[in-house]
Amino acid sequence: MTPTGTLPSETAGRLPLPAWAETLRQKYLAGEASVFILYRNVFDRYPVGDRHYTLLPFLSDVLLKDNKQHIFELSVDRGVRVVQGSSPQGKAELYRHLEGKGLAGIFESLERQMLEQRSNALLIPYAGTIFPAAESHFLSLDERGAFTALHRWSLDEAFADRDNVVILISESLADISPALLTHPRVVAIELPMPDRAARRGAIGHYAPAMAAGESDLLADQTAGLRLIQLASIVASEAPQGLNETQRRNLIAELLAGSPKAAERAQRLAAITAGMTPPEIQQLVDPTRALPEAEDPASEMMAVVRQRKRELIEKECAGLIEFIEPRHGLDSVGGNQHIKSELLEIARLIRSGDRARAPMGLLAVGPMGAGKTFVIKAFLKEAGLSGVALKNFRSKWVGSTEANLERVLATVKAMGPIALVIDEGDRSFGSSGDSDGGTGSRVIARLKEFMSDPENRGQVLFILMTNRPDKLDTDIKRPGRLDRKIPFFYAETASERAAVISAILRRYQIVPELADEVLENACQALAGYSNADLEAVALLAAEFAERERTPVTAALLARAIDDFMPPQEIAMVSYMEMLAVSETSRRSLLPQRFRSLTVQEVQTRLAEFRRQIHP
Repeated sequence: MTPTGTLPSETAGRLPLPAWAETLRQKYLAGEASVFILYRNVFDRYPVGDRHYTLLPFLSDVLLKDNKQHIFELSVDRGVRVVQGSSPQGKAELYRHLEGKGLAGIFESLERQMLEQRSNALLIPYAGTIFPAAESHFLSLDERGAFTALHRWSLDEAFADRDNVVILISESLADISPALLTHPRVVAIELPMPDRAARRGAIGHYAPAMAAGESDLLADQTAGLRLIQLASIVASEAPQGLNETQRRNLIAELLAGSPKAAERAQRLAAITAGMTPPEIQQLVDPTRALPEAEDPASEMMAVVRQRKRELIEKECAGLIEFIEPRHGLDSVGGNQHIKSELLEIARLIRSGDRARAPMGLLAVGPMGAGKTFVIKAFLKEAGLSGVALKNFRSKWVGSTEANLERVLATVKAMGPIALVIDEGDRSFGSSGDSDGGTGSRVIARLKEFMSDPENRGQVLFILMTNRPDKLDTDIKRPGRLDRKIPFFYAETASERAAVISAILRRYQIVPELADEVLENACQALAGYSNADLEAVALLAAEFAERERTPVTAALLARAIDDFMPPQEIAMVSYMEMLAVSETSRRSLLPQRFRSLTVQEVQTRLAEFRRQIHP
């Protein structure tokens, strides 16, 4: 039934509401529900006109203030708080009536008041503490009573007729009883992370003196941050600590005598709000020389990116880690066919051709084949930010799902970005039913996110594994992992020589080795992985350092003779054949595998499997 009251609207002379608030208003006025759940970005600030509100003041002072006679707030720590609509005597009477009655008594009293008097709103922050996501037999009687009361209110026409609304607030839906989420008269509304326009508006609000061009750059660089985090970077006057003038003076002292000191101090002062003097001293580099051709805002943006990484890693509680590759694909030795494939993908990403960009990559091959290094070099080549997904599994009920949702929401807001999952078989391999179904729910949510068309060109999934057979089959299909790139050990002496040469360049080691001498030495390294070749090269460099000479043919031969590679021939052969079976293109395979039929590949896989597990 359509409520008889209203919620504010722009057409009624009000300032425009955030999109999620307008959605709540429309659904309420349409009579779709009187119980709402707000989730995701609930600990942010929300702009209305020239003010930024946190969520509870926004709801009580903007959305509900002029349209509800009584506003109550219920939380575990503070019990019931009357936000609006009762006299001091009424508040005292309410508190006296509720004293000692527990959660059941609170809901009973609130229900009576919301039915006796018209136009009420009940706000429940941290709703997961009152309606936890647990099996009913694990809930206390009070928690069961609270759930039953809310469920009954959502169906009660008399409750809706009295113009009542209940708003639950939770960062993650996984924290709330799933029985509430599936109820047709309870509506969940996501509060998204701020988009570029919102970030640009917040920068103008918190740093009005910043130049327009720098504000635009800053809005581009801060994707994935909440407005409250953005304010902690650019606020002209920090709520505590140094103000902008004090920061500028401190930075000017640190940069005294360096190029463009005053200009640099002005810019850095604008994006170091909330930082202590020791933190600023650690951040500012007075020895950095700035070439005349360099963009004067580049140092400022580098500091912003560093602060953004710190904030997001803290926000995600260590669940993700930023990848900072130092080398491009020109530092990769050999692997010409793989580099060509990745360079083409990088070109598509840089060109902004979202329609042709792959949804995801699967890098497969035996351990030590260079998957991790090559993928990081690809990220640098593509100019793509990357984050590594760390272990988000938890022993606590619902925590694993909540962790995954937090990571996915953050990553999506940061796009375009690559989400890199190393040893994907361990993170997302099948775990059966031993975890109470958590693994299957994680896989299902991951599949849904990976195949979301909105993520094409925005979030590139990259899974790396040497055991793709342990991955859920459906996760590897086109539309989730479009390109499957196989990695193998260097096939020829010349390829192995190219790998060693690239390794020496990477470590800035200048050898005294002719190309033909190095290639001849690599004849003896058949079957060595890229990791083995790196170990040999560094061992030769160690010998050279001890003898204070360059790396020579004799020292390389000594290192080759001294090094003992791992002896796991059967397992390596099995992993190679798995890579053959997974690849999406024959042209990416070494010549010795390209002519194999599907049946021959499966036969060899079965044979190697018997050798490993007799």
